Amino acid sequence: MGKVHRTPDERFADIPDYPFDPRYHILEGGLRLHYVDEGPRDATPVLMMHGEPSWSFLYRKMIGPVVEAGYRVLAPDLIGFGKSDKPTAKSDYTYALHVAWMREWFEAMGLRNVVLACQDWGSLVGLRLVAAMPDRFAGVVLSNGGLPAGQDPPPAFAKWRSFSKYSPVFPIGGIIQRATTTKLSDAEVAAYDAPYDTRASKAGARIFPSLVPLGDNVAVPDQLEAWKVLEKFEGPFTCCFSDKDPITRGGEAAFVDRVAGAKDNPLHRKLSGGHFIQEDDPAGFVSAILDTAKRAGV
Repeated sequence: MGKVHRTPDERFADIPDYPFDPRYHILEGGLRLHYVDEGPRDATPVLMMHGEPSWSFLYRKMIGPVVEAGYRVLAPDLIGFGKSDKPTAKSDYTYALHVAWMREWFEAMGLRNVVLACQDWGSLVGLRLVAAMPDRFAGVVLSNGGLPAGQDPPPAFAKWRSFSKYSPVFPIGGIIQRATTTKLSDAEVAAYDAPYDTRASKAGARIFPSLVPLGDNVAVPDQLEAWKVLEKFEGPFTCCFSDKDPITRGGEAAFVDRVAGAKDNPLHRKLSGGHFIQEDDPAGFVSAILDTAKRAGV
């Protein structure tokens, strides 16, 4: 591991609608992982996992309503994102490492009977956790994500991957805005930019699209093994993809056809919005989470 950047706390001083106390876990090797932990500690955990290039701020509209419904909500920042530490070399990021880091945190938290809510890279990491520890999860709610295993990249994704690698500028707040149908305020755009106060701090955000296991990729064998477990997962697995996301459109079909808990699940639904559905239809995503938890009996 090379140099590690830690975003100064003052960068987060004026974040709107994000009143959550910061909590930190030190991973083996010294990296500091940030997470939100709201609601009763003995309540059923709902794990909200963000994707790329966002952070737990993405779930700010959803955390409160789920806590108010009686659940404990945990929303970690992946290493390289948000308030978590950020290795500054792209070579320090691999898919396998991210799964290992999040599993280490998950096990340290002692989480069981979890309902996973995930989108984008939150699903690539989160669904691998489900496959590694299926007995720890009661249900899954998936929006605008997947568990790719060597397929050809969609044209829209291929363009995004190229942009992330080669564009001289990488305006993270602006990227989030372009992938939503909701007009974000200047303060909200700034909040997405806040974790990245140096060019090097964007290394993770820059490299993540290139790590997605589409085509010939080193992670494909691990993905295929994960699918074998996921196919047998019997907890309710709800797909709530959005209607205006060109990258993941139609991605729910793979899960509805293959995952045991998705096949006869009446809770699948379409949400209204773009890729970052947490901004465009947070109430719809919350409803899917609560319905899935109820179906799981938790």
